[in-house]
Amino acid sequence: MPEIKVTPLGAGQDVGRSCILVSIGGKNIMLDCGMHMGFNDDRRFPDFSYITQQGRLTEFLDCVIISHFHLDHCGALPYMSEMVGYDGPIYMTHPTKAICPILLEDFRKITVDKKGETNFFTSQMIKDCMKKVVPLNLHQTVQVDDELEIKAYYAGHVLGAAMVQIKVGSESVVYTGDYNMTPDRHLGAAWIDKCRPDILISESTYATTIRDSKRCRERDFLKKVHETVERGGKVLIPVFALGRAQELCILLETFWERMNMKAPIYFSTGLTEKANHYYKLFITWTNQKIRKTFVQRNMFEFKHIKAFDRSYADNPGPMVVFATPGMLHAGQSLQIFKKWAGNEKNMIIMPGYCVQGTIGHKILNGQKKLEMENRQTLEVKLQVEYMSFSAHADAKGIMQLIRMAEPRNMLLVHGEAKKMEFLKDKIEQEFTINCFMPANGETTTVITNPSVPVDISLNLLKREMALGGPLPDPKKPRTMHGTLIMKDNSLRLVTPEQALKELGLNEHQLRFTCRVQYRKTEFTIFIVFSSSYLVKAWAVLKGYTIQHLPDGTVMVESIVIKVSSSAEEPNTKVLLLSWSYQDEDLGSFLSTLLKKGLPSGLSSM
Repeated sequence: MPEIKVTPLGAGQDVGRSCILVSIGGKNIMLDCGMHMGFNDDRRFPDFSYITQQGRLTEFLDCVIISHFHLDHCGALPYMSEMVGYDGPIYMTHPTKAICPILLEDFRKITVDKKGETNFFTSQMIKDCMKKVVPLNLHQTVQVDDELEIKAYYAGHVLGAAMVQIKVGSESVVYTGDYNMTPDRHLGAAWIDKCRPDILISESTYATTIRDSKRCRERDFLKKVHETVERGGKVLIPVFALGRAQELCILLETFWERMNMKAPIYFSTGLTEKANHYYKLFITWTNQKIRKTFVQRNMFEFKHIKAFDRSYADNPGPMVVFATPGMLHAGQSLQIFKKWAGNEKNMIIMPGYCVQGTIGHKILNGQKKLEMENRQTLEVKLQVEYMSFSAHADAKGIMQLIRMAEPRNMLLVHGEAKKMEFLKDKIEQEFTINCFMPANGETTTVITNPSVPVDISLNLLKREMALGGPLPDPKKPRTMHGTLIMKDNSLRLVTPEQALKELGLNEHQLRFTCRVQYRKTEFTIFIVFSSSYLVKAWAVLKGYTIQHLPDGTVMVESIVIKVSSSAEEPNTKVLLLSWSYQDEDLGSFLSTLLKKGLPSGLSSM
């Protein structure tokens, strides 16, 4: 039986380092190639030795697909392609292709130039890696080779994020990457058609969360920022360069304008300009409102938000600072946090998910003393708030996507084991499909029942309906009687007459025959013994045309029942039963009935 195998090298019962291997129809595909924010050693990247212990990955992989530009989905890409070795195609959308190298270079600078790590990819490796990228357009089917095809769908989440359908023959898998089923201030909601894949591989970051009203959250966020600024405190909002950052900037910009606020708002230097450039370039990926108003006013050109200089962190008085990265694991957000952590007037608002092992995760869990590098202890006195403006689907959104795509099986990745377990049970209960949640390095095998598409001729449908058959319904399977012909690599079910005509063949009749012998002296015994069975036969036969011919032959449809004497043995009678293939069911029923009616000792031939 054909099967699909799925093995997470990262993001199996974990958030971060997304990297999923899929084997389908003899093809091997790598879905995402991310890094883990919580580790600074070998565990930071996926374990590619699972694929091969030695040599390059090119011989083992048919293609690599990157869902979006976040580092936990693309951060290991140059390491995989240039240091481990992969020369095949890497697929991603146009916005991802444009933004991915910028974030990779940023990551490299922090790791190599600031932290001094040596076993790491170089700027040249990032450039060489990006040369292997093949851009994807939404809803465009791309033929990777003669058998493997992929198609991208809009995922919301961040600019350029895509869900991908992978198809080999009649088998298919959909991988969501990260997605959001709720539209926000700058992006639309994820969407996919009813593609009914064999497996839907979905993220499950917020597997047990059902978010409250977005408007309430926005009001709460603005209130907390306003209160902190009014009492002279500073607000730090750690964000990733693109996505949530723009969402919150639009929100604060509008509020500052309306309230005539004077406290400065800053954004990490360089990133706002880059973000503006890419949002202008890929305006078609944003939501309808932004596309409509873009001609009159660019929503990403802010009047109240200025570029941040690191010296501003020491300035007295209130301010709001958006700084990267979003989990406080390195970079400018961590530097500012160290300076402001000791003052209870200040506040840090974490607007998204934080991976275990990061400073963000530690402070959200209430840790008040942090061990920093050089064994220094940092005391946390500032107020810590978590307000989810995450662009991930919540439990309700995941269920909504399952209803949209109607998969045959479900597989959860990019989530915490306990939360996944809860969602897994809920999915199996509500949709009565299998749901899997493999750990890293664990393989899930799903047996597929590939459906072969067959066209049905209009004449055959008309004939079936004339016989009183129900109208065709794609949700209800039904038996159709016809001739299956294969022409030009496609299958069609047609009437036998049409098949003969198209193929230029003569019709031959196939008949089944059953002979029953018995001695003449036992004829009376047979009639008496058979009578109870003939009552049963009549109940079935009364709907059919029965003919009695002059020579004693009885005909029921194409079935012939005839009694004759044996020339060789005068004392023996032969009961002959014959029928065509069209009346196979009825013929078999009558032959069984007549045999049962015989006394023991009489034989059939």
